[in-house]
Amino acid sequence: MTPRAATRPVGTVTRGTTNPNRLRRMDRWIAAAYGAELRRAADPVAVDLGYGAAPWTAVELLHRLRTVAPRARVVGVEIEPARVAAAKPYERDGLVFRHGGFEIPVPGRLHLVRAANVLRQYDEAEVAAVWERLRSRLAPATGASRGGLLVEGTCDEIGRRHVWVALGHEGPRTVTFATRLGSLERPSDLAERLPKALIHRNVPGEPVHAFLRDFDRAWAAAAPYASYGARQRWIRTVRDLGADWPVTDGPARWRQGEVTVAWGALAPRA
Repeated sequence: MTPRAATRPVGTVTRGTTNPNRLRRMDRWIAAAYGAELRRAADPVAVDLGYGAAPWTAVELLHRLRTVAPRARVVGVEIEPARVAAAKPYERDGLVFRHGGFEIPVPGRLHLVRAANVLRQYDEAEVAAVWERLRSRLAPATGASRGGLLVEGTCDEIGRRHVWVALGHEGPRTVTFATRLGSLERPSDLAERLPKALIHRNVPGEPVHAFLRDFDRAWAAAAPYASYGARQRWIRTVRDLGADWPVTDGPARWRQGEVTVAWGALAPRA
């Protein structure tokens, strides 16, 4: 009998660029926004999909998740076999590495899938199918849980600016903008880090363009607060922005240089 050929991973090899602490803003948001869900799970499994040429982001994700959910386990998944081999020495209790792609070679339903800087090289038209495939692997909602979470987004090389979409089994929920406030000239500087589903929609007539325009206007109006520091200016800006846009978080997250908005307000026009 001819041996069965190995299943080929789904996806394309990325550049693999990674740096320690690059995804810290996303990790901290996940821990704050989703930590309670992970604690309730009997066996919370998170996937770091496309961790890159070095395993730092998976190692850090395990550490940050375990501060809020001590039973959490992380599986790093990479489509490039050499990267998986290089990561193997970093395996430890709760952390393993697997060769694979969007099919995610991990049994069972998943509580968290983080895909950072993975879809950047894909066409916008491919995003919906990838989202659907990844969401199909999430744990379903129950009476006590909203189910698993997919977090997909883009950041710069050292993690100063980051935008991500959070999706549940039912579809996209929110968009989060996060930045190191000291590096920000205006909120629209974050436009270059919009995820693939939105980056080409930053044009007049699209909701994300209108949002960034209003964000800049609120930032300019809050200029007097700059004398109290960039954080106070950001908080005032987001508070004013919330009068016209469905901001879903509060001052505790704004103080971190974040703001989260309902997906429906920024979703591309059909």
